[in-house]
Amino acid sequence: MFDAILVPLDGSQLAECVIPHVFAVALPNKAEITLLRILEKKQEETTAQLFDLLNWQINKKKAGLYLEKTRTRLHVPGIHTQTIVKEGLEAEGIIDFAQNTAIKLIILSSHGRNGLTQWGISNVAQKIIMGSKTSLLIVRAHQFSENSSKDIEKQLYKRIMVPLDGSQRAENVLPAIIPLANFHKSQIHLVHVVQTPEMARQMPTQRSDIDLSKKIIASNRDAAEHYLNQVQSRSYLQGIEVQTHLITSNNAAVSLHDLGDQLNIDLLLLGAHGYSGNLQWPYGSMVNNFIMYGKVPLLIVQDLPARKETIPVDMSSREKIEH
Repeated sequence: MFDAILVPLDGSQLAECVIPHVFAVALPNKAEITLLRILEKKQEETTAQLFDLLNWQINKKKAGLYLEKTRTRLHVPGIHTQTIVKEGLEAEGIIDFAQNTAIKLIILSSHGRNGLTQWGISNVAQKIIMGSKTSLLIVRAHQFSENSSKDIEKQLYKRIMVPLDGSQRAENVLPAIIPLANFHKSQIHLVHVVQTPEMARQMPTQRSDIDLSKKIIASNRDAAEHYLNQVQSRSYLQGIEVQTHLITSNNAAVSLHDLGDQLNIDLLLLGAHGYSGNLQWPYGSMVNNFIMYGKVPLLIVQDLPARKETIPVDMSSREKIEH
């Protein structure tokens, strides 16, 4: 499913937190990897153009050597890696490159060379996430450690959580599970949250409202349990360890965060939109919540169509280095 993977790197250790996850996703998908470095172009006066050209050549050489060093770390049978250096605006360059080269997945660090912040993602990461109509794997940079960077082939997704809302759109993530689960021998946790119905706010609460709420919850739980059992019995999930979780809550996001903590999950898998998602926005409200407040790697399977217009890849670049 993810046979073409883009890995943007900015030269920082925080950005390199994605490397173990590149292995974890690329190997089971037999993917081709592109390591991309965008060198920000500064606005210079005309008199500084010669210096700018010399500076570009120096920076390009350094960036190429850095990517080549990273490429050697990914040199294992079954993985082909190329490195590319381009000049332009960082976020826009990454988005355009992914769009124009049929990239299936971008593996992105939540933070890079500007360091960790109090926000869940950096400004650059936010632009890429919101502007790219591509599936994304967001790796939390705060989980980076020197030891984990050395044991890149030991990164395993032992526990994967997949929230489902009963819609076909949410189930579009399921094909992405198969290669990951089979390769990593993962335990899959399918979760459905039955929302507590919002009743008329009367004080005191009327007994009839309480009884009606309980009746709706019971009916929805019966339907949800049947649905989870159906999904669990799907033929393509045979041979994979699958557990189901049925939760009743008045706040689905909070319950999913809490369950993820309890299960100590290694990866959260979400479709970009669920049954109530509007295609005029890149993500539904649940996905937006986990983008900003999630603690573990988040794999978002995008269901929006790719842009029809294309921009030649070389228009915003001076040069590229390929291996």
